[in-house]
Amino acid sequence: MPHAAINGQQIHYEDTGGDGPPVILGHGFLMDLTMFEHQVAALRDQYRVITWDERGFGRTVTDGAPFSYWDSAADCLGLLDHLGIDRAVVGGMSQGGYLSLRVALTAPDRVRALILLDSGAALDAPEKLAANQGMVDMWLAVGPVDELAQAVATIIIDDPVEDPKWIAKWQARPKESMAEPARCLLTRDDVSPRLGEITCPALVIHGTEDTAITMEHAEEMAAGLPGCGGVVKVSGAHAANLTNPDPVNAAILDFLAGLPA
Repeated sequence: MPHAAINGQQIHYEDTGGDGPPVILGHGFLMDLTMFEHQVAALRDQYRVITWDERGFGRTVTDGAPFSYWDSAADCLGLLDHLGIDRAVVGGMSQGGYLSLRVALTAPDRVRALILLDSGAALDAPEKLAANQGMVDMWLAVGPVDELAQAVATIIIDDPVEDPKWIAKWQARPKESMAEPARCLLTRDDVSPRLGEITCPALVIHGTEDTAITMEHAEEMAAGLPGCGGVVKVSGAHAANLTNPDPVNAAILDFLAGLPA
């Protein structure tokens, strides 16, 4: 289980290695790098696939200080530095997409292309923000008790096999570990006005049953990215890449095969 000392954190990551073009993927809120197991399996024969645990999740050890998705973007770039990778396809699911957009804005010369899974660029509507804040407040007060954890799992995953696996992970962690990642999520800045600055090829995939980030947000993001040809719609909730991987993997492989060298 390799770790890299980056920006004061101990970032846990997995790297398939090899000589293929590198692809780095960042997970969604409350998830960890294992959510990409199907993508790693589909890509590893042709690509060097790096997955990593972001601050506050998985096996990454953080300093506990406040951070933003710009800091997470710096972590991603630092991990590429650590691995000796100058340029990569950068992608992620949900908050992994948030930080990937910021990687592209921070260091466009290092981003060959973007893969954005059930993500967006704009901020949540006030009523959605209030609902999310309420869930966070309850989590921090009493922890991910069964009813709350199942409600959150239904929003993110909505799968009878996967839901219990992730609920068990959440309930095994200190409830306080949610505080800084949640603050980062709920106070993030709006990068939608800057999408036109991101000119690399971009793939946007979105679950048709995603209620955490609406299809409208995905379509607005895709329309704002000059290198995106529209949204690839697949069946599934927020973590469609986990619960319905086949069409997601097919779209990713087709996109990667078509990238200029």
